[in-house]
Amino acid sequence: MPPQSPQSRPSRQPRRRSYDQYCAAARALDAVGDRWTLLIVRELLAGPRRYTDLHADLPGVSTDMLAGRLKDMEGAEVVTRRRLPPPVSAYVYELTERGRELLPVLRALAAWGAPALGEPRPTDAVRAHWFAIPLLDALTGLGAKVVQVTLDEGEFHVRAEAGGQLSYGEGPAPDAEVRLRTDAATCRALADGELTLAEAVEAGRAELRDEAQAAS
Repeated sequence: MPPQSPQSRPSRQPRRRSYDQYCAAARALDAVGDRWTLLIVRELLAGPRRYTDLHADLPGVSTDMLAGRLKDMEGAEVVTRRRLPPPVSAYVYELTERGRELLPVLRALAAWGAPALGEPRPTDAVRAHWFAIPLLDALTGLGAKVVQVTLDEGEFHVRAEAGGQLSYGEGPAPDAEVRLRTDAATCRALADGELTLAEAVEAGRAELRDEAQAAS
């Protein structure tokens, strides 16, 4: 039998597994319980990302694994892919509304995992925006503001709106109303509840600048 041409070969779809349990938690894990999936959500909660950007900020994931997970997440309607308008010629992945509803799940996981952080291990990668979710409670205590956080590892920002809507993004915010400079160790202490933001400022472990007050 002659070999099939690439065009005639059946396409291989990612194999999805199910717990086959009539349970809401099991259904949720069917969609987002695979390794890397929730970390992809963490990255996309910061905004649309190109495949190469996702791969860069998910150290340790293989290209095949990332592509497979994104395809599965598209099938579960957690993620969508769209082409950027000209002159940019690239595709980006972004969360659907259902995908964005996973923010409280990530917040709960971060709160549960914060006590296990301890000191960074030699093999641990670090990205500044990974502290955004653990710090949401501390930063929203500043009110409905745009807060820019600067660490040695980089910058991220958090937007807290009057209606309680929360979002975060990688990098600086041009419209930042409050600027916070601190370090990863203080972020860990804030996330774990060992330290309040006011205590961190008083101890000299954080610098907080309100742009409105500074301008007056």
